Amino acid sequence: MEDAEILTLAARDKRLVITMDTDFGELIYCSGRSHAGVLLLRLDDADSLRKVETVREIFLSYGSQLTGAFSVYHSGRLRIRNI
Repeated sequence: MEDAEILTLAARDKRLVITMDTDFGELIYCSGRSHAGVLLLRLDDADSLRKVETVREIFLSYGSQLTGAFSVYHSGRLRIRNI
């Protein structure tokens, strides 16, 4: 499925996209595509268990702030931008 189609479906259903694909940032910032929120994980070297634990920690601490935002997790830090 194409990234643009994923964003469209997620926005329609008011769902957050969790991804490691940096192309989603370009879709949102350059093309202004609507979305319900995107969480970009920069965890290229992490195993699956670490990725799941990181997402769990993010949702526990910042879950209510992710809706409608473009968020990037990298090097232990989360940046949340409302756009």
